[in-house]
Amino acid sequence: MSGVWVFNNGVFRLDGRHGKRKVLVHLPSGEVVSSYTFLEQILIGLGWERYYDGDPDLYQFHKHSSIDLISLPKDFSKFNSINMYDIVIKNPNVFHVRDK
Repeated sequence: MSGVWVFNNGVFRLDGRHGKRKVLVHLPSGEVVSSYTFLEQILIGLGWERYYDGDPDLYQFHKHSSIDLISLPKDFSKFNSINMYDIVIKNPNVFHVRDK
């Protein structure tokens, strides 16, 4: 995870807001994923289904053909590079993470 180490009130912490922002790119279309609506359309086309039995604070998808589960924060503004790489790993050759 990228970011800048910040010293504040005697504490060091990694501040990702100062690092490079990442975007998730749908490779076949070349479009940046800018909403869960767009992401859901792509994932459904790849065989993923919404999963409603999990944590109500998460937006989740699963595939019947695997044990994989994609869990995303309900608030798209909290969608981060960790979530993006999870999607990339579970959907090889379909998505790519790049600097904004």
